[in-house]
Amino acid sequence: MQGIWLEIWTTLRTEFSDIPDAGEATRMVVRLLMAALLGGLLGYERELSGKSAGLRTHMLVALGAALFVLGPLQAGMHINDLSRVLQGVVAGVGFLGAGAILKLGEEHRIRGLTTSAGIWLTAAIGVTAGMGRETTAVFATLLALFVLRALHTLERRIESRNHKSELVRPAEERAAGTRRRSVQDDER
Repeated sequence: MQGIWLEIWTTLRTEFSDIPDAGEATRMVVRLLMAALLGGLLGYERELSGKSAGLRTHMLVALGAALFVLGPLQAGMHINDLSRVLQGVVAGVGFLGAGAILKLGEEHRIRGLTTSAGIWLTAAIGVTAGMGRETTAVFATLLALFVLRALHTLERRIESRNHKSELVRPAEERAAGTRRRSVQDDER
């Protein structure tokens, strides 16, 4: 009976021996946690904006993208040979992002493009963190948060101004139409 447990223990040690030392384990944990955290920041912003793809989606996309890169790197793949892995990640995330895009009604209004782009960017941030470029991933996340928050506020102000000018225009057009009718009446 003791021989069976020893064999099981030996098999488990062999199976989980892909991380040879504490330094490598720490590196893996930091990269995965960083990817999930940064994806979570973008997802939280999307949640606050009431968008369909939020916190969990963005965290999972970033974590998955980091893992797709981290696994081959740990298996000995050279960083220059990751191009096929990255192509697969980009294609897969493209399909996921396409699911966030909706065409509404006959006005052909498109919704979800920003969320889709955010999912795509979240995957890129996850890949970057997985490759050990955490500083670049943090900077990209901060820049993305600026784009999503600050520029959204700017867009709203521009839309508000455009909406106000559209509200004024019909009144002016009605007044012009009244003037035209009175001129036409005078000509009769």
